[in-house]
Amino acid sequence: MTTAADETPLWQPGPDRIAAAAVTRFQSWAAQRHGAPAEGGYPALHQWSVEQLDTFWRAVADWFDVRFSTPYEAVLADRTMPGAQWFPGATLNYAEHALRTAEDPLRADAPALIHVDETHTQVPVSWAELRRRVGSLAAELRALGVVPGDRISGYLPNIPEAVVALLATAAVGAVWTSCAPDFGARSVLDRFQQVEPVVLFTVDGYRYGGKEHHRADTVAELRRELPTLRAVVHIPLLGTAAPEGALDWSAVTAADTEPVFEQVPFDHPLWVLYSSGTTGLPKAIVQSQGGILLEHFKQLGLHCDLGPEDRFFWYTSTGWMMWNFLVSGLLTGTTVVLYDGSPGYPDVSAQWRVAEQTGATLFGTSAAYVMACRKAGIHPGRDLDLSRVQCVATTGSPLPPDGFRWLHDEVADDLWIASVSGGTDVCSCFAGAVPTLPVHIGELQAACLGTDLRSWDPAGKPLTGEVGELVVTAPMPSMPVRFWNDPDGSRYHDSYFDMYPGVWRHGDWITLTDRGSVIIHGRSDSTLNRQGVRMGSSDIYEAVERLPEIRESLVVGIEEPDGGYWMPLFVHLTEGARLDDALRDSIKRAIRENLSPRHVPDEVIEVPGIPHTLTGKRIEVPIKRLLQGTALEKAVNPGSIDRIELLHFYEELARERA
Repeated sequence: MTTAADETPLWQPGPDRIAAAAVTRFQSWAAQRHGAPAEGGYPALHQWSVEQLDTFWRAVADWFDVRFSTPYEAVLADRTMPGAQWFPGATLNYAEHALRTAEDPLRADAPALIHVDETHTQVPVSWAELRRRVGSLAAELRALGVVPGDRISGYLPNIPEAVVALLATAAVGAVWTSCAPDFGARSVLDRFQQVEPVVLFTVDGYRYGGKEHHRADTVAELRRELPTLRAVVHIPLLGTAAPEGALDWSAVTAADTEPVFEQVPFDHPLWVLYSSGTTGLPKAIVQSQGGILLEHFKQLGLHCDLGPEDRFFWYTSTGWMMWNFLVSGLLTGTTVVLYDGSPGYPDVSAQWRVAEQTGATLFGTSAAYVMACRKAGIHPGRDLDLSRVQCVATTGSPLPPDGFRWLHDEVADDLWIASVSGGTDVCSCFAGAVPTLPVHIGELQAACLGTDLRSWDPAGKPLTGEVGELVVTAPMPSMPVRFWNDPDGSRYHDSYFDMYPGVWRHGDWITLTDRGSVIIHGRSDSTLNRQGVRMGSSDIYEAVERLPEIRESLVVGIEEPDGGYWMPLFVHLTEGARLDDALRDSIKRAIRENLSPRHVPDEVIEVPGIPHTLTGKRIEVPIKRLLQGTALEKAVNPGSIDRIELLHFYEELARERA
């Protein structure tokens, strides 16, 4: 069992930082107004937030001055999951809150957005200008006949136009959905055809890795295959003229029109996000205007400690939930940094240079990027001015212990490192950043406020200090209101509530320590289970990928017909490395010494590459299915994979083993 005496924290916030944190001020205020505990710091506040769920969320709405145009009848009318009813009777608008800073004459000319591309040229967009563009576009959408509930789609990179389109969509009460332009037509149609959009915003192409990538043919295919479209809006990122029948972006955003914010019910759809869709059509996940508004106020304003003096940069694309999360930085009056380009162009330091040039105070990235920087031997803290960076946050996969050490050693020794974990399903975090708590190597700081996070064994028994299923035993406002095209709710129910009735099971292995921190071990639906012991794949990746010869790895466990268990480790080597007996021995020794003999794979196999989802996650489950003999077309949705040709290796290996 993990105990607080096991190790010294890597980072500890000082008294001044704790006193200045928004969550500290919130706790003092909530103690006076709502009965929150005045003493006991964050652990006491968290316990109150889950035990007094209604009161906590009322306090969040009050603290952030949420504008309900009609009052709510109750905070939580029905706690049943799925189907919890939040703030019935209330009406509001997400975009109105996101643009509220523009009403402040002292801030109207300050930057709301800073856009950076691969030339590292900064283009600011002021709060007043952002509000004007949203007002103009919202009026044009209404003129096109868009009404509340209609779907608006974007095939767009991470550019200011995408933010304007999302906010204008929300302003009219329509439903936003987006894909990045590196998605192929089939992947986009798998998503957009489900929701039948009436308007499509699109670029003519994008720039990535120093090259221009034209998308006119893909856009033409989308227009042919989306018969519900009434209008297409062309954004000439590469300078081409609008195709026939398309509206030009400059024309629909030219007016000086005061935005009109449609007041919609709390549970009115705000956007549709998509699961990775590796084994079928992506789930179309619907989240609400009110639920996202409250959850993101809490997450960004309290956990990320963002405010008007901050600059918020997260490397993401419009095809990933982190882009929606990034845009919500506007809720707290924060300047949002949009970087459109390759994470590693012209070299691996690219993201750090964006942070330096824009004065980012919170820099979000992936754990994989941190480990790539470590492997490349760069020194961002020495070579760049990162003095404004207060926090580096990571997600996408667990940040390995070596990643914590590298950030501490190579960025700043007084750096708040926030490894966070959540999901597209809630567009937020279950556990992660707390500005007032220490950081321990390899651990997420704590469960988030209002999130009744538990680790359960298969029988539903709570665990501490042992690996269990990540479950959430009380509703969160940003849990999906439904899936699109799931009229009886069966697909939604089966996705999260099939194992523990009435309790959200997310599909991750976690350990809750007795000090309240959280360790993520990887996906539980790709479980490694040897001799009854459950193991997380991410623990193995962390041990193996320390070796300089290993670029990336993937491990699966295969239950065999004779009752045996085969656990191969696939390795993608760095240039010039060779998988000989010496390297195999080094790999097995690293796993044995860092984990246990039980974690050592049965075979180490070199592969030409590790396939990922379009949002960069290793696809363990489809690989396992291929190796069990499932046909490729049934094991995986080809449109969800970054390099489908890599799967042929695993397909051939399955044939050889048959």
